[in-house]
Amino acid sequence: MSLILLTLLFTIAFFSSNVAALGKTDTITWGGDVSRAGYQNNHNMDPAIVGSSQFGLLYRTQLPGAYNGAAEQIFSQPLVYTLSDGVQYVFVATTQNNVYKINAKTGIIVLQRNLHVPFLTADLDGCVDINPVIGVTATGVIDPATDVWYLTAKTYVEQSATGAKGRPNGRYYIHAIDTNTLAEKPNFPVNLEGMVARNNPVRSFNGGIHHQRPALLQAGQYIYAGFASHCVQYNFTGWIVGWDKTTGALVERFATQGAGVGPTVPGAGVWMSGGGLASDGKGSMFFATGNGYASQLDNVPVSGRNPPTSLEEAAVHMTINSDGSLTVVDFFMPWEKKALDGADKDLGTSPLEILPSQFSCGVYQRIGVVTGKSGKTYWINLDDMGGYQNGPNKLDAVIQVVQNENSVYAGAGVYPLEGGYIYINVIQYKTHVFKFSCSNGIPSFTQVADSPEKNAFILGVGHGTVTSLNDQPGTGLVWTSDVEGANLRIYDAVPQQGVLRLINSFVTPGVTKFTRPVFGDGIAYQGTTQGYLYAYGAPVNLPLECSGPYDFGVASLNTTSATRAVQCQAKTALTVSAIALSGNNNFVLSGLPTLPLQVAAGTNFTVNAAFAPKQIGSLQSDVVVNTTQAAAGYSINTSIRLKGVAESTSPVLSITPNVLGFDGTIVGETVGGVNKTVIWSNLGNGPLTVKGIQYSLVSETGPWVAPNSTGDGKTVISAFTIFSEPSSIAGKTDTPVTVNFNPPTGGGYAVYMKVSSDGGDKVYDVIGTGADYPVALLEFEKPDGSGWVKYDNSTAFTFGNVTQNTIRYLRMRLSNVGTGNAARLSVTVSKPPFGVPGIIGANNQKDLGEGSTIGPGQNATATLYCAPPKSQVNVDAYNGTADWTMNLGDPAFGKQIIKFFCNAVSEQYPPLDSAQQGLYRYYGCFKENNPGRQLQTQIYGSPDNTNGKCMAACSAAGYIFAATQYNSECWCGNYRPKQVVDEKNCNFACSGKVTEVCGGNGITQDASFMSLFGDRSRFDGNVTKDVGPFVNPGVLGFTSQGCYTEATTGRALARGVNPVPVTIAGCVSACKSGGDSLAGMEYGGECFCGSSLAAGSVPAPAGDCNMVCRDNGTEFCGAGNRLNIYKSSTNASDPVNGTETTPTGPVMRRNAGNFAYQMCATEVPGRALNGNAVASDDMTIARCAGNCTGYTYMAVEYARECYCGNTLAAGSVAATDGRCNMVCAGNTTEYCGGSDGLSLYKYEAPLASIANIANSSALSVNSTVSSTLSATSATASLTASISINSTLSNITSSPATSTTASLTASISVNSTLSNITPSSATSTAASLTASVSINSTLSTITSSSATSSTSSPPSSTSSTNSTSWTYTGCANETAGRALSAASTASADMTPQKCQTFCLSKNFPMAGLEYSTECYCGTDLGPGSTYNQTGCSMPCGGNKTQTCGGPNCLDVYAYSGYVKPSHPRKIGLYDFLGCYAEPATGGRALSGYSFANATAMSDEFCVSGCAARNYTYAGAEYAKECWCGNELKNSSTLLEELQCNMLCAGNRNEYCGAGSRLSVWKSR
Repeated sequence: MSLILLTLLFTIAFFSSNVAALGKTDTITWGGDVSRAGYQNNHNMDPAIVGSSQFGLLYRTQLPGAYNGAAEQIFSQPLVYTLSDGVQYVFVATTQNNVYKINAKTGIIVLQRNLHVPFLTADLDGCVDINPVIGVTATGVIDPATDVWYLTAKTYVEQSATGAKGRPNGRYYIHAIDTNTLAEKPNFPVNLEGMVARNNPVRSFNGGIHHQRPALLQAGQYIYAGFASHCVQYNFTGWIVGWDKTTGALVERFATQGAGVGPTVPGAGVWMSGGGLASDGKGSMFFATGNGYASQLDNVPVSGRNPPTSLEEAAVHMTINSDGSLTVVDFFMPWEKKALDGADKDLGTSPLEILPSQFSCGVYQRIGVVTGKSGKTYWINLDDMGGYQNGPNKLDAVIQVVQNENSVYAGAGVYPLEGGYIYINVIQYKTHVFKFSCSNGIPSFTQVADSPEKNAFILGVGHGTVTSLNDQPGTGLVWTSDVEGANLRIYDAVPQQGVLRLINSFVTPGVTKFTRPVFGDGIAYQGTTQGYLYAYGAPVNLPLECSGPYDFGVASLNTTSATRAVQCQAKTALTVSAIALSGNNNFVLSGLPTLPLQVAAGTNFTVNAAFAPKQIGSLQSDVVVNTTQAAAGYSINTSIRLKGVAESTSPVLSITPNVLGFDGTIVGETVGGVNKTVIWSNLGNGPLTVKGIQYSLVSETGPWVAPNSTGDGKTVISAFTIFSEPSSIAGKTDTPVTVNFNPPTGGGYAVYMKVSSDGGDKVYDVIGTGADYPVALLEFEKPDGSGWVKYDNSTAFTFGNVTQNTIRYLRMRLSNVGTGNAARLSVTVSKPPFGVPGIIGANNQKDLGEGSTIGPGQNATATLYCAPPKSQVNVDAYNGTADWTMNLGDPAFGKQIIKFFCNAVSEQYPPLDSAQQGLYRYYGCFKENNPGRQLQTQIYGSPDNTNGKCMAACSAAGYIFAATQYNSECWCGNYRPKQVVDEKNCNFACSGKVTEVCGGNGITQDASFMSLFGDRSRFDGNVTKDVGPFVNPGVLGFTSQGCYTEATTGRALARGVNPVPVTIAGCVSACKSGGDSLAGMEYGGECFCGSSLAAGSVPAPAGDCNMVCRDNGTEFCGAGNRLNIYKSSTNASDPVNGTETTPTGPVMRRNAGNFAYQMCATEVPGRALNGNAVASDDMTIARCAGNCTGYTYMAVEYARECYCGNTLAAGSVAATDGRCNMVCAGNTTEYCGGSDGLSLYKYEAPLASIANIANSSALSVNSTVSSTLSATSATASLTASISINSTLSNITSSPATSTTASLTASISVNSTLSNITPSSATSTAASLTASVSINSTLSTITSSSATSSTSSPPSSTSSTNSTSWTYTGCANETAGRALSAASTASADMTPQKCQTFCLSKNFPMAGLEYSTECYCGTDLGPGSTYNQTGCSMPCGGNKTQTCGGPNCLDVYAYSGYVKPSHPRKIGLYDFLGCYAEPATGGRALSGYSFANATAMSDEFCVSGCAARNYTYAGAEYAKECWCGNELKNSSTLLEELQCNMLCAGNRNEYCGAGSRLSVWKSR
């Protein structure tokens, strides 16, 4: 095992008192250990086996997941772990959020589990890098101390198949999974939604926009994960999140866009193509980040020890503190950071890897390597990373930088043995091999070889991975996973003659991009995107059991060692067909048997082998015995490894590479030219002396010329300069020699260098091509296809006019028009508009993609399209645009954001201007009820509604604005609505034309929005400036009378009310409900009502009334001692002028039979009242009341519709926008609701007219009647306390035998009451108490009961739903209800049913009345007391139980009641308290608001604000949520109990109250 892996295991052991066994060949973290270098020595990967035909596909396991019919995809690296049962397993997690436990040897799935539904790629606006779903995409980590597998999963907040989707509903969870059972560990999973950054409180985490790609890191007790974005979209930041592995508590929430970076600046993602966060096992963490847009550093050098808070394009060193938190201690950022940002050239496309200790040199004890999208490989001193622009000429202060031909998305492969090698997998080019050397304390990495094959043209070649057989030299293997060609390629780690030797390769269909092979015990695993896990290894049955391997030790060059006998025994009868050496010719065989050789099972044969080295170094070869056998299940060959080390006592000169090339070096591109190194080596043991250096410009054979060296030790030959050529080299030592190429002009250059020494002579070639800069010509096809338009960065490429619902395709052409000596034109950055929102896009990402090159005189094309969909009407030609970010190898071209323009023509509705464009223009989707109606006049509601029809109607009526809403409604007004929102919120089709949009209910379907058009001749088009304030011209039948002074003494209007909301409409509604004809608003929030103005109240200048309404900043609500006065246009008097008038218009009827008017209520989906319903063209209020007999509520709507019900549905609230303005179809003098507005009435139980009072007649006003009658075996009591304006007569109480009846009446009425007859059946008692206010005649009150009954009345004390409910007594009803929080009624009412209802509303008291009515509350209201005697009416649903009586309630209390409260902590938000809305100056929180009448809770509100990065969240009015980054100072802290309204979606929580906010603040 590597040192870092051993350190990791020691650290884990240190933090655990009971450490489970870890198998020697296990892989429990990405790359094998936390250094992430990918060098693994512990998996029994013998090159002799891997390179033979024995090594092949063992199995492929199909994973059964098929979400929406798609195959599983494995983007996270499988992990291999041995459990206590001694069996090694492969643990796999997929993008479908499925996890699997698979037998590592057989491929059999042992256990499987689904964690969540996966997140849909369709919700990412065209980012299809991982498609079609995203779940687990980062490699987890297994803690061997606890057998726990940690990983993260992306999903949605709702887990049903039909649950809400979309980015706002995206969530990320941390999981801790028991590897034995796949069950979740306690305290997990952990939801990261709403998490606020510790180092930047304005940044919060939203699972929908972030992506967890890097492999997880375990550091003792803590686990860490890195996050970035999806395709650099949305308002993301990079994150490092840490948590306690046992408790799940978050210990770190670090944002790479840290302090001082605003909430809207994206960038600095941590993704590293899936590579892992690295650690040295000593308390340090390392990683690399992507591009960003804060750009805090701008060409001013900054020390690495003073890191910026914005860690964009950075290699980062952090210390892991004892509590798990992190501190940045050092960083490196490329000198051209801003240019990299602009070209989207992430430094962090590969992980920052820690090289093994074998790569230390001088003071450079810890070296890291990282390669970015720019193609540059950086070797960094991890103890002094270099900061920003601290090198010579403000370049990079790092160990070494090498420019590769193209982008790199793969971590380096690392082989620390045999001198040390680094492998860089370049997109579209060969893998480059760099040899490590250390000279005079300076490390150097020299390119010495390449792979024979090129890597895939498209993105996807994997991270470099190297294995060895227990750190034995000569056993190194380089493994490359790629998405094209041979998907698994295996090379000898040490190149030969400048080339990596391919020893085996396999095709793995659908191999996942950016992956590393994973290793177990002699098996390599690869995941795919086609639902399979592949396993490659060697069959277990070899036909021969042979001795070996043989190590011949050290031998001198050109000598032959003693022979060693290789003995093989046959396991089965076989025939030996061939015996030969595989590999180099440094070994010899002798004593070969005559072939073919028949060998019986159990018998032996022998072959002799010797070491005869002809070259210096670690050498190896294999004896390969080919066999055939009748028995099945055996391999056809057997290999025996031979190895030895050859040395020379004399010096031996070697120079690598033997050809040093500078291909396509552009003249003048790099100041001072380009440097590369060549290694002069002494392979012998004795010291080497260089005798001379010569060169030739002709050939490798001369003629030779001695160079002239400069005084500073440089040798200049042609365009080449050679630095520091050694005069001697110690034994077994490498000396790097730097060669600089700086061509003065274009053309070919070559020099042949001959080095003479006492260790032999060597010739190496130095060649280079000086090229002219390529010249780019970018063109776009003309819309008519007649030719091409040259690119001009001041002018967009245009598609011309494209009609809606059509597509036009045009091509973009890139040509290299440089000289014949020009370099190939490379496309270094290419970000086409592929899969992005908008009407313009590219066909694919491959044409003119990154890495494409174009030779001189050549060109390449890409096709784009414009496809405008049907959009809103009366739009100014759409102006669809798109960008293609491109950068090329032509320095004159530079980074360009190529603009494309498409003029998408839309339909125009009249009235039209002279240019035939609509006079009314579309200005966007606007929020309704913000607060109150945003346009006050509904001009119609029609099933044939279109935007054109609405504009024509509003224009004809003279309005500036027209808006369509709810499919069929048209609203008009002269003042613009307040808030324009995302267009996606308007999502309803017009009822008259489904291809048009008429408002909507929002992205989250919990609000109302309107499609707004405005007359541009009267509106300037500014949709963001503050609206108003203005004087509201009138509402609800009241019109503005202007600004008035207060009265000389007292109030101008005597009656003060508390309107809800505090607006003109709210005040008018309150006054109108009270029957007043005048309404006045003062001091911005005080409402007064009356019928006339008091003396001294006179008109004042309009400017005096200059305070805006508290709940509507667009209108005035008086000022100090000034009132905005509104007068009813339908009232029977003219109170302002003091004259009486007769009503001339319709009125809102106050009473209809026993129903009393309550309010104008809003309609809701599914109906506010769900009982009886009837519609008629002669509808009146009275007719509806008759239809609703027996119901609690009645309401009329749309002039002709009548609805009944016992409860008002949730979400139906008082409407203050005047919507109840339609006259009744059968009576034009009264109103019958309106569009989605109900004139709501409630039943008020009367005491019928009273006559025939026995024993008392002709009672006068204010008299009290008391009459007691007796009959055989019976007693009757009747008491009447009556306040009347008429005559009472004939009150009769007639009890029967063996029955007791009691009637008490306290009566004050204004109408006729009749036929009240309380009666009881057998075994009952009757009691009637009534309190009635009258101004008419009372008649016929009769109390009677059945006969021959002596049994007791039913008991209510046993009528409980459970032992938690107890009977508390009989209480009297009050005018305002004894229990008023909630109510219901049912013909089958029982105490249990009422208790269940009240408990569902979270109320601890249940009261039953009148047999069928149920009321709930938290305490008896004022005036209601126990010990009453009237609770004797049988329950409607069970006659053996009592359910109160007339004006009396049987009351029960619930002992298990949980009192509602405010959660003290919600995620990263803390409860601040209850705050009052400011009296003036707008809302306490004004950033964003939303409402939900059914689901609102404190958590719902806080999560909504957190998702939008707000500091404060406030719940109000039970269903409203307000967000902001500032809590206004004028909002005062109140007692917490003032926020006492229960949340609409959680009755256990409070959600503010009227003008009261329950407030939370992020930490």
